[in-house]
Amino acid sequence: MLSTRALFHQIYAHDEAYQLFCSVAAGGEDQGGWENERITELTTDPVLAPKIARHGADERKHGRIFTQLLNKRGLSKVSIPLDTDYCMLLERQGIGLSHHRLKSATPLDDREIITYLAHSRVTEQRASEQMRQLVKAYSSNPELEKALRMISADEDNHLAYCHEELLRLAAAGHEPYIRHTLESIARAEIRTHRDVGLAVMGAMGRILRWPRYQRLLLAAGLHVLYLYERTVGWRRMVTLAMPAKRNALG
Repeated sequence: MLSTRALFHQIYAHDEAYQLFCSVAAGGEDQGGWENERITELTTDPVLAPKIARHGADERKHGRIFTQLLNKRGLSKVSIPLDTDYCMLLERQGIGLSHHRLKSATPLDDREIITYLAHSRVTEQRASEQMRQLVKAYSSNPELEKALRMISADEDNHLAYCHEELLRLAAAGHEPYIRHTLESIARAEIRTHRDVGLAVMGAMGRILRWPRYQRLLLAAGLHVLYLYERTVGWRRMVTLAMPAKRNALG
């Protein structure tokens, strides 16, 4: 009952749990879509701007997919607990470009573009890994697997694009700032991922009435993952390598 597949199948089988799961996912994707749309408008680079726009369009599409999955069950999106709002919690820590900045009309400078790309590189790493996990967990559910596989392919493209653009900027002389920014964001993301994971598992535990021992074991697993990522795993989020798929969002 504690395997990833078993946990996700419990969530899928329960309307309220599934409603929360899809609402959390849709909310994050919609937020990412809005942010990328605003960044597109503030980007003066004629080559980069269309790629950011494509990124934003993909995020909006993902939000619609999760909403449609709910609608097919006769469910609608619900308000999510504040402590499960991954995007908001990152912004409150000063990670990425603030909404105040995105609502201004001043074009972004090079360092702000790097901040955006570094933020995306770290969070898309997480998204790519999580979507692959979901595809595997729901491999026996044709409807869900098809939707999740589509999103997973997009997340892989987003990650490839971030690697390529950051390497281009590093070659232009921005490597020290890129490295510093990636490491700062990765530390905050790892902590936020743990906190959001605990909040989501807590909410799911209440909805699904998991026994106390199950909640404690799941929480312990998230803390162990956090310790691993703080000591070793963070490196996968800050390294840059030219992707096999070039110009993924071109």
